[in-house]
This record gives sequence, structure tokens and C-alpha cells, in this order.
Amino acid sequence: MTAAEPATGVLAGRRVLVTGVLTPKSIAFGIAEAAQRQGAEVLLTSFGRAMSLTRRSAQRLDPAPEVLELDVTDTAGIAAVAEHVRTTWGSLDGLVHAVGFAPEDCLGGGFVDAPWESVSTAFHVSAYSLQALARQFVPLMSENRGSIVTLTFDASVAWPLYDWMGPAKAALEAITRYLARDLGRNRIRVNALAAGPLETIAAKSIPGFNVLKESWQRQAPLGWDSADTAPVADACLFLLSDLARAITGEVLHVDGGFHSQGAPLVELEAAR
Repeated sequence: MTAAEPATGVLAGRRVLVTGVLTPKSIAFGIAEAAQRQGAEVLLTSFGRAMSLTRRSAQRLDPAPEVLELDVTDTAGIAAVAEHVRTTWGSLDGLVHAVGFAPEDCLGGGFVDAPWESVSTAFHVSAYSLQALARQFVPLMSENRGSIVTLTFDASVAWPLYDWMGPAKAALEAITRYLARDLGRNRIRVNALAAGPLETIAAKSIPGFNVLKESWQRQAPLGWDSADTAPVADACLFLLSDLARAITGEVLHVDGGFHSQGAPLVELEAAR
């Protein structure tokens, strides 16, 4: 697509803010890349030491999008980015919430011993931040076009070693439903994608991730390629687009069907 050619695709003419891009292996990077292919203008956010990684990754997109610094726990900082979007674009059509973090003592088998200081950080970054972002960016969204998509990991069961990120994701899914309730009156949709395990920087910080990945590859009915973010990115484009205009408050599983099988977790338990 050249500058003289009109944008085409299911997101043609849409403006989408994508958080959480680190490396090209990031789910968020796959979403940003796919959104551009489908005609969207994209803006990225990052934070702190990760900014340099995000800026390098942005250069691999065409066109290279602007990267803004955004700490999702800083209300004033979120408001400043929203104001930048207002003055630069005037409006926003899509918001992708792809941020999550838990301190080391919240993962790996320390569920009972994890202190509130660490748990509160996990909840603030991984769950409450969705509401914080929505509060600032929803006023920029027009009726019938606004869509918010967040990323989760199936919170309907307790996963070995995932510990406090499990309750944080359960809270995130609940927040998705409550935002869908409150924003539906403005025709703004809020949905979550429950992806299977993917080989991102964040995933590699989870103890036992390789065991989880291998179990998924064996037991998902459709199989699962943990190096391929494209299925999740494509599902996100669907939820951002008018094709999903009657869908909100949903947790859509993009996991090769693993969640539907009641698959045994013997291997995962052995990883404790």
C-alpha cells in the first residue's frame, strides 16, 4: 500500500492503540502488524526499560508507528497519552490491552506465601489497568466503532505454577464483563481473548512454561504452535472489526480447542 492508495481491509480507516509490544514475538506485535495489513492506523505504547525494545520492533512495521511511554498504573500518564491521541488523531476506534505482570514471588508455587504487596501489583497491572485505560480512552471512541480487546489465559481453572496470575486473569475477565455492561449503552464492545501458551518474553518468565507448551501441543484437538501468534492476532482483528458488532462481554478461546477437552494435567503437576 502506498501513500496514494486508500486503505483496504476489515479495519480500513480505523485507528487502534496497541499496548504491550516488546519483541516481534509478542502477541501485541502480531496484532499491530495484522491490524496494519487490514488498513488500520496503529499507535504503540511501552514503558520504562522496555521502550527501547518496542521502538526497535516498531521499525519492523510498515509504516513504523509512533511509540508512546505509558505506565498503566499511572493515572496522570494514561490521561496524557489519551490527550496525545485526541490532539493527533481526534478519535480512537480500537484499544488492545496486552499488558500483564506479576512479581516473581507470585509465581512458581508460592501462592500461599505471596505477600499482598506483590499480589496487589499483579492485580493493578494485569487487571485493574483495563478499567483505567477504558476510563480515559472511551471518551475518544464513537458509537458503533469502539472496541476494546484484552488478552487473558483461561481463568476458569487453577493452573500449576501460574499462581496469583490466575486470580488476576479471573479479575480481568470479570472486569471485561462489567465494562461490557456499562459501555454497551454507547455501543462500545469489550471482549477478551484466551490464548494458548505462546513463546513471548512474558511467558518465558512463568516457571514450567515449556511443560505447559508441550502438553498443549499434544492435547489440543487442532494442535498448537506456540511460536505462531497469527491465530490470536486474526481473532483480535475480528473482535476489533464490524464483523463482531454484536459481540461483547465474551471470552473467546484461541487455543486449538484445548479448553474444551478436560485434558489431564499430569505433566503440569509434575512440573511443580
